[in-house]
Amino acid sequence: MMLLEQLSNARGVSGNEAPVRELIIQAIQDRVDEYRVDTLGNLIALKRAAPNGSARRRTPARGAGRKPPRVLIAAHMDEVGLLVQHVDDDGRLRFAKVGGIDDRILLSKVFLIGEHKVPGVIGVKPIHKSTAAERNQVVEADDLTLDIGARSKEEALEAVKIGDYATFATEFAPIGEGLVRGKALDDRTGCALLVDLLAQEYPFDLYAVFTVQEEVGLRGARVAAYAVEPDVAFVLEATIADDSPKDKDLSPTTRLGYGPALTIADGSAISDKRLVQLLTTTAQENSIPLQIKQPLIGGTDAGRVHLAREGIPTISLSVPARYIHSPAALISLGDYENTLRLMNKTLLKLQNGLTTLE
Repeated sequence: MMLLEQLSNARGVSGNEAPVRELIIQAIQDRVDEYRVDTLGNLIALKRAAPNGSARRRTPARGAGRKPPRVLIAAHMDEVGLLVQHVDDDGRLRFAKVGGIDDRILLSKVFLIGEHKVPGVIGVKPIHKSTAAERNQVVEADDLTLDIGARSKEEALEAVKIGDYATFATEFAPIGEGLVRGKALDDRTGCALLVDLLAQEYPFDLYAVFTVQEEVGLRGARVAAYAVEPDVAFVLEATIADDSPKDKDLSPTTRLGYGPALTIADGSAISDKRLVQLLTTTAQENSIPLQIKQPLIGGTDAGRVHLAREGIPTISLSVPARYIHSPAALISLGDYENTLRLMNKTLLKLQNGLTTLE
């Protein structure tokens, strides 16, 4: 889990993924045949078909009939965070949220700002000075500031600048039995899984794509899928686990410890039915626990990948995570290992593409 820890602790808000990308390049450079960084910042790596397998040489034709297929697996590098917009005369920083962050979790949180990791805290009026009405309402992000201890605008601008990114000041650590906590596990979990998958050999050309700007509109995936032009695609994610107690008998989106979560349909894409069946059957054959993510919740890079060019058969497979888009998410290491096992077993079945699947 050393790589997952390093990736979680790395700072890479949407549009500023370079530190994460450098870690991944170091981890994969001996596992792939080639890699490149595209104009938007996506890291696109190619692991060619195993020499002793039915290695394919690229041909002009594409589509379901090509054997073996060109396979794309994507995981996004970016995380949610803040962007400094303005510095007040008293030295406090105004900010905008980057990605989906609930205003309720911002109060009193510590952030690291800019390349020098300047610490800042989001302050709030103390209970002694607030009214009952104020204590019963959520303070909106537009009314909050980051306090870095500066006494003036000039002093603040000596430490930070407009346009600096801020990330949660959270360190990765084990928690409970078989769980870990950390920031940005959505989707550094998927990135670590994809690096692990590159340690294996496959009977087809595998494109590992570490995408940018997923949290602000699935942007990197769109251009990467167009460039790679795959026959089939998988998206590795960390997804909502809302398995805390509820007043009503409502099914959780996913649960920790119950295995990887298969997406049938979410707000961005409807998964290819052949891939749904392939993953489900493979899980059953190998006694790997598998849960179905509650349909139509959330969205992933699959939303852009499946629309590339003439359309790509695509599916998302996720590791459940409690408290995503917060200072600290929790995942199960057992779920991580089962997701890795399921992807490995599934990929080994793809030598003949999807033509043999119903």
